[in-house]
Amino acid sequence: MLKMNNIKKVFRTDLVETHALRDFSLEVNEGEFVAITGPSGSGKTTFLNITGMLETFSGGTYHLDGKDVSKLSDSQRSRLRNEKIGFIFQGFNLIPDLNLFDNVDVPLRYRGFSAKERKIRIDDALERVGLSARKKHLPSQLSGGQQQRVAIARALAGSPRFLLADEPTGNLDSLMARQVMQLLEDINQQGTTIIMVTHDNELARRAHRNVHIVDGQVSDYKDLQPVLEMAEA
Repeated sequence: MLKMNNIKKVFRTDLVETHALRDFSLEVNEGEFVAITGPSGSGKTTFLNITGMLETFSGGTYHLDGKDVSKLSDSQRSRLRNEKIGFIFQGFNLIPDLNLFDNVDVPLRYRGFSAKERKIRIDDALERVGLSARKKHLPSQLSGGQQQRVAIARALAGSPRFLLADEPTGNLDSLMARQVMQLLEDINQQGTTIIMVTHDNELARRAHRNVHIVDGQVSDYKDLQPVLEMAEA
């Protein structure tokens, strides 16, 4: 579903050349839950931005769902991103003056769905995250965990092939973090591929795989599924 080979990302100024990613290679299959870990400045966010086609890369190849991203125009990348990818951010990124229903509606309007189709999608997404009864509430009327669930609903409403989650529990206490993680696991079990950047080792261990990045390269690669299967047995 996702395949990167020898991806390079270089940021240049007049005096400094910074290599954010160096010969970065990774494959993610459909239905996986992959945790990306590593110290600050290791390249995790750059990887996530390139994966979501929010940034271009300096070298290497990147295929998403069979398409060579490097050969797509800006408009084609935007279309592919809107159709295939859902984003979940640490800061929720909800619009404070809009209620939950309208917050989830915003990206759907850009997709050109009819009002009837949008309502079906919004109601279904809010139901999946357990907030259908609060769709007329404003974000300020919700807890942090509930706001993150709204952000997840907003991502799900577009029926993405996979979710990119950037520190989705970073602003939450431990109880809310576990609740959000359980929701992500449920979504993954229903077939959505998830790539999650996290500093939380406990949450990372709950993913199928843990890819550790240091200095823009994969330094460690752990398949956690056998461990999970042994624990379940």
